[in-house]
Amino acid sequence: MASSMSMEWDRNHTSVSTFVLLGLSDGKEIQLLLFPIFLGIYLMTLIWNLGLIILIRMDSHLHTPMYFFLSFLSFLDICYSSSNSPRMLSDFLKDEKTISFISCATQYFSGCWMGQAECCLLAAMAYDRYVAIGSPLQYSAIMAPGLCQKMVAGAYGSGFLGSLVQTVSCFHLYYCGPNIIQNFYCDVTQIISLSCSDAYISQMILFLESIFVGFGSFCVIILSYAFIVASILKLSSIKGSAKAFNTCASHLVVVTIFYGTSLFMYLHPSSNHSKMQNKVLCVFYIILIPMLNPLIYSLRNKEIKEALKRMAKTATHLSQ
Repeated sequence: MASSMSMEWDRNHTSVSTFVLLGLSDGKEIQLLLFPIFLGIYLMTLIWNLGLIILIRMDSHLHTPMYFFLSFLSFLDICYSSSNSPRMLSDFLKDEKTISFISCATQYFSGCWMGQAECCLLAAMAYDRYVAIGSPLQYSAIMAPGLCQKMVAGAYGSGFLGSLVQTVSCFHLYYCGPNIIQNFYCDVTQIISLSCSDAYISQMILFLESIFVGFGSFCVIILSYAFIVASILKLSSIKGSAKAFNTCASHLVVVTIFYGTSLFMYLHPSSNHSKMQNKVLCVFYIILIPMLNPLIYSLRNKEIKEALKRMAKTATHLSQ
């Protein structure tokens, strides 16, 4: 294993300059088999999310707060997937899966930024659905373009600051020995465990940010849906209740998958499931969810389907 360790001499100490990502599998044949599968998933993630962004921008019927937030969610999913997928794909074709210290920090920073921003954005989208169902007559006035822009900027800004603090606290630690990461990406929990210095402050920062950003956003979502349910129960018409619930069904599915997977990953004791199970959860959370989100929002959405039909008609007329 010594050949996979890269060290730099610093006075009387050695410091790690690279980490080794073990990836999803050790078998070369399995890696070559996984390469086209994950390449296809990554390309579909890019195409579906980018297509959704373009559709929302081009169709004036979709220029509403809900689709405004959705376009930025798709952009987050593109960036989140791109922070990990290219490295994983290239590692499938390599014998030595090493990543430099700076590259590892950059990968974690970008992925953490997108992940925290998505938590905040999902909370903003839940509030938007609450206003749409609870105060439909004042919806346009409350969810004005200026407020929507501030909410998106707040989500992205919160994610940036939180990620910056976490990255600096984690990669400011001293690493002098083991450099093996049992995953396909720079998993901060494993990186901190490799540190040769006291990691208490870094672990506390990670814990506190998980509480404030992750759990805080989750509480906003839960409160929003509690008010949504209360508003739906006040409706006398069953058809009206079903229509109101249908407007937030896609968001509810996305939130359930996103938080359900993350809670299982980070709260479930590692001793109770194998390393392979942990890798599968990471693949679902980091690779599959960004691909699934645009599908969940599009498949049962009549407005998206109608916008696609209008775009197809426009393209047909232009080609004639």
